[in-house]
Amino acid sequence: MNTYKGDTMGILEDLLGISPETEAFCKVCEQELQSIYAEINEIMHLNGAKVLHAMQKNKLSDIHFAATTGYGYNDLGRDTVEQIYADIFKAEAGLVRPQLMSGTHALTVALFGNLRPGDELLSPVGKPYDTLEGVIGIRETPGSLAEYGITYKQVDLREDFSFDYEGIKAAITEKTKLVTIQRSKGYSYRPTFSVAQIGELITFIKDIKPDVICMVDNCYGEFVETIEPTEVGADLCVGSLIKNPGGGLAPIGGYIVGKEQYVENAAMRLTAPGLGKEVGATLGLNQPVLQGLFLAPEVVANALKGAILAAAMFEKLGFDVMPSSKETRHDIIQAINMQTPEKVISFCQGIQKGAPVDSFVTPEPWDMPGYDAPVIMAAGAFIQGASIEMSADAPIKPPYTAFFQGGLTFYHARLGMMKALQTMIDHGHIQLS
Repeated sequence: MNTYKGDTMGILEDLLGISPETEAFCKVCEQELQSIYAEINEIMHLNGAKVLHAMQKNKLSDIHFAATTGYGYNDLGRDTVEQIYADIFKAEAGLVRPQLMSGTHALTVALFGNLRPGDELLSPVGKPYDTLEGVIGIRETPGSLAEYGITYKQVDLREDFSFDYEGIKAAITEKTKLVTIQRSKGYSYRPTFSVAQIGELITFIKDIKPDVICMVDNCYGEFVETIEPTEVGADLCVGSLIKNPGGGLAPIGGYIVGKEQYVENAAMRLTAPGLGKEVGATLGLNQPVLQGLFLAPEVVANALKGAILAAAMFEKLGFDVMPSSKETRHDIIQAINMQTPEKVISFCQGIQKGAPVDSFVTPEPWDMPGYDAPVIMAAGAFIQGASIEMSADAPIKPPYTAFFQGGLTFYHARLGMMKALQTMIDHGHIQLS
């Protein structure tokens, strides 16, 4: 094996099978991104200060790490976690629980908690993420909102991905109770919305119907900007702790923050009417949830740097990417149009080869519950399904787009991207020269 003497060329080939040519290509791309990385660091510092302040304001102490069991009455740590989240998001209240099993579950709890038979749900940004189709009843599913007499409308984005304000105005009626806004692209090939854009949309909707509840699916967007949707008018903001805000340490959980009335309605759905936020043992998970939150601004910055590097590498190779390496970011996801199913699969298999866990596993497309096409998922993560850890996934359907996200450290995101590129080269899908 080579001995390190200030130059890694050849060492990565010995350790990970990454050729010197692939490493050199990555370094060329990196050199063009340093000013962008500096901007990300500035955002990280501001968000880190915001998290630190919230913890200090709430006098966080090791007593808040104590485990509770059973009903979880008087769980001081749980209440402190929820107040810290509320303060970071500048919201009235928070519901942060390990009993919220995913982002989809948190959204489901918020929807069922705040909608009643005869109400209408509106999406002004097109079809929501695939796993919500069953929740809403777009795809016939037992227990959906549709089964409870809650109707659904959506207004698609315009061809340039802007909001169809005329269509939205026409869609809002007396029945419109809740508007759901998905910040991130999901499996749609569209830009992610900035917090400012979301604020403009909410203002427009509230001018038409002031009492409508505006909920933002904030998954993948936390700490990417220095403000969150609750600071621009969102009544509810919902996400997963095994994405950005968990910092890679929270082993499970989700959050709902916003107006106290709407958060309490969600709590009544999560537990039971009359119990709400008063029950729910945290089982000793407060410490990793809080420590993960403390690390989250830097973890998100690392993931962003990895996504930008991915964009730079693949756009230099002639692929269509969204967003480009030079665009301002509003979430951690990098979409790469791979053009063929074979390239999608090769890319995802390369990401898996770069994982610390299950690197020896070869992912293949399969019929995942909640999706309308076979999906390939590469995720050798310490926490199952944690997409703040380096991962990639794609539905195997046109336009054959792979979605790359995560990276607890930049070194891992960087190595993972080189390994993905190397795998595609080895499979004959890409040539560097």
